[in-house]
Amino acid sequence: MSEEAASPAEATGSDDAADPRNRRLWTVAIFLTMAFTGAVMQARGAVLPTLEGYFTVPEWQLGLVAPAGTVGYLLVILVVGSSAGRVDVRRLIALGAFVTGTALLAMGLAPSFTVFLGALTVQGAAVGLFRALDRPLLSHYYPSVRGRVYNLYDGTWAVGAALGPLAVVLALRAGSWRFVYGALGVGVLALALVFRSLRAPTVESSEEPLTREDLAELVRRPEVLALLAMLFFVTGVEGGLFTWLPYYARAELPAGWAEATLTAMLVAYVPGRFACGALSDRLGPLTLLVGVLGLLVPAFAYTFFVADGLWVLAGVVAIGLLVSGVFPTMMAYATDAAPEYSGPVNALASAVSAVSVGGVPALMGFVVGDAGAATAMRLLLAPVVAALTVVTVARIAEGRRDAREAGGTAAVDD
Repeated sequence: MSEEAASPAEATGSDDAADPRNRRLWTVAIFLTMAFTGAVMQARGAVLPTLEGYFTVPEWQLGLVAPAGTVGYLLVILVVGSSAGRVDVRRLIALGAFVTGTALLAMGLAPSFTVFLGALTVQGAAVGLFRALDRPLLSHYYPSVRGRVYNLYDGTWAVGAALGPLAVVLALRAGSWRFVYGALGVGVLALALVFRSLRAPTVESSEEPLTREDLAELVRRPEVLALLAMLFFVTGVEGGLFTWLPYYARAELPAGWAEATLTAMLVAYVPGRFACGALSDRLGPLTLLVGVLGLLVPAFAYTFFVADGLWVLAGVVAIGLLVSGVFPTMMAYATDAAPEYSGPVNALASAVSAVSVGGVPALMGFVVGDAGAATAMRLLLAPVVAALTVVTVARIAEGRRDAREAGGTAAVDD
């Protein structure tokens, strides 16, 4: 991963594969950081109504929260991710955690909404710093079980995401929304100290330096093209659900139930990702995704075209279970095809996802204003079908490649 990682100790075999304790500590610390990241993201949406009244700001200014957290993240993850083979992983991950924790504390202490937005921008950029490096590090730590590890990694995000809105509720009951950012900031700062205290990670495989020619070749690989297309469609759907699902549910569910829909979906992400992690190695990532998306299409159609009352909530839970494993499983599939460029693959995927997660809800806002929330949610079925089409084509192409390779091997053997 870096010059420090590719030390002489690695050449002699004295690396983290031979010292599982250091690898375990890095893995646990990364997973905990991911849980905090999920909590921060979903707490941000839950606290918006309170910020509107507290700072007395119009709705258009509240709309700046999403891009403020995304712009810096996009830039940093692209730059650092494409340089993953040439940087000091331990120092940058620790720095990213430290700046994130400090920015969260600043958000909690912000005297004005402008200061809050500024701290949020810094926090997003700092998250991009360690998100550019932690997944690639796990890729090199666990090359034979990437699908399982990626789903567990993103499963911890789901745990944090489900707890984020609850943390806001508890903070408000304790007296102030500021408490949630204080608690999250202290927790992330503690993890920064943990990262700083760990020995530098060393792995058996390493990142290759990425040139412009390598990047062009990487993007043209069928696995990477399939990854980017799939994530554009699926993460756009997730972004639309994260933003507009409670709004839609207010008209479909009994009073008091609408607010539970997003939490229910996020809670369903946890078993969904753990199940996909267990099945990915057994079935293969593309076979698993064909089945998952094949079930997601009717689940989505039922929930937003047919269901009413509490059956909408049941459909939302089914959607959460199914859609949860798509991102990490597809990431593992593409990384397996180019393990020496896990950092750039992660950066490209994260950038496409960030654009889609932010862009689709914005487009849905126009539909909601013109035709209503029900129409906007039903239109999300189109990208779900598109994602199923992409993964089906990729699975067919993979089967043909495997058949050609098997035929070539048999000819050589003869």
